[in-house]
Amino acid sequence: MSFCAFLGGEVFKSHFEPGIYVCAKCGYELFSSRAKYEHSSPWPAFTETIHEDSVAKRKERPGAYKVSCGRCGNGLGHEFLNDGPKRGQSRF
Repeated sequence: MSFCAFLGGEVFKSHFEPGIYVCAKCGYELFSSRAKYEHSSPWPAFTETIHEDSVAKRKERPGAYKVSCGRCGNGLGHEFLNDGPKRGQSRF
């Protein structure tokens, strides 16, 4: 499943089938469906990445990082600290 190919709307927000979400540009593994959860944002929400280097992060403001693919640099959105489903978890 390609992640962050947002042309025409987000098709994976309500998609909860087992699988791996990969970068739409280079195919690198980003998130597992096991880390996906329902959230009120218009985008899919995940608690963690598959690999430590799945994403690169750049601090944008307190509590938020700009996130891109760790392999090719494709923009993926944000990581919001302490906004996950459990206390202390992030939301990607």
